[in-house]
Amino acid sequence: MPEFSAIWPMALMLMAIGGFAGVLAGLLGVGGGIVLVPAFFYAFASLGYEGPQLMQVCLATSLATIIVTSIRSVLSHNKKGAVDWDILKTWAPGIAIGAILGMMVASSLRSTTLQGIFGCLAIVIGLYMGFGRSEWRLGQAMPKGILRAVLSPVVGFLSVLMGIGGGSFGVPLMSLYNTPIHRAVATAAGFGVIIAVPSVAGFLLVEIDPATRPPFTVGAVNVPAFLLVIAMTLTTAPLGVKLAHAMDPKPLKRVFAVFLTLVAVNMLRKALGW
Repeated sequence: MPEFSAIWPMALMLMAIGGFAGVLAGLLGVGGGIVLVPAFFYAFASLGYEGPQLMQVCLATSLATIIVTSIRSVLSHNKKGAVDWDILKTWAPGIAIGAILGMMVASSLRSTTLQGIFGCLAIVIGLYMGFGRSEWRLGQAMPKGILRAVLSPVVGFLSVLMGIGGGSFGVPLMSLYNTPIHRAVATAAGFGVIIAVPSVAGFLLVEIDPATRPPFTVGAVNVPAFLLVIAMTLTTAPLGVKLAHAMDPKPLKRVFAVFLTLVAVNMLRKALGW
């Protein structure tokens, strides 16, 4: 049984992480996973749980929190009629297949490889957040047929490799195909559920070396991190929403883009052993 002296520092760090992720989610509309994965990694590593499977724990635990937050978000958006159920239903099968494939690949990779993947993709997301334009378009309607069959698994696959929900890839994709931003954000919350549920089910069956996993980890999901982050995120997200209404979030989004890019570069540096 882990000593309480080892558990309390972890609990305090996880509460701080959850509170920060909740405020950012409410303030900037970014998914918590993009913050949670590197935060989990640095927290667990600083407490001595760094090992070849640490990133699997971070990805799986982040995705577990996304199940709760995405369901809550999509139900809230649906009350306002903002969810595009046609997009959600037609893209769901491909996204789910991609998520399952992503879980299988992630569970077989070493932590350093997953760090490198996270770092590269997070840099792309950070650059899009910082320099992307709302008027950019690839088409006037969401793709169908072969293009949808290709893109939908890619969204699920890449999201699981980063431990994130549907927002970071889904919102830009829908915006580029002329979906209004509020509808894109609402529908991407549904993407998050489709990504997280099958991938977490798979991650619960992954075996993590007991010598290097944080206390109370089931499969690859750390239960205390899941519970504490959910509690703090649901508490602090409304504060972020209030702040968003009180100030212009656009410059803050650019600041966050810089912050995310720096975090991603640092993850990439550690992955390369520099």
